[in-house]
Amino acid sequence: MKLVGVISLMVAVAFPALAGNNNKNDDIGPVATLNFIVLKDDNGRPVRNAAVVMHVVNGKGKQEKGDLELKTDLDGKASYEGIPYGKLRVQVLATGFQTFGADYDINRPTLNISIKLKRPVSQYSIYETRPNESKDTPTKPQ
Repeated sequence: MKLVGVISLMVAVAFPALAGNNNKNDDIGPVATLNFIVLKDDNGRPVRNAAVVMHVVNGKGKQEKGDLELKTDLDGKASYEGIPYGKLRVQVLATGFQTFGADYDINRPTLNISIKLKRPVSQYSIYETRPNESKDTPTKPQ
């Protein structure tokens, strides 16, 4: 199966409302174009090959079944036309970065979304000495 066929199948399964014609007069209502740019938080450079995953969110705040995944290009950009108006959960995953997640209200024909990914931070252990703390200093329970 060609890549275009796979993407079309993913869209039809993930967003059944998008399988038909995208007119404002149809049952699905208006649709939007989403433009993503994914950047490194520390220096503002683009993150290439990041996975941008979109999930439709129902009125109860729960993700609907199915999703749509895009990959960013060399400039950290990805876009998609035909997302129905309403709530959309966006997750961005990239090797070497913290996972990003946020909900967006899609309510206009074009939406530009800029996402800054952070590097992971080290985790603290109760068995290690933290900076500016001696081993003899007891820590208060929180």
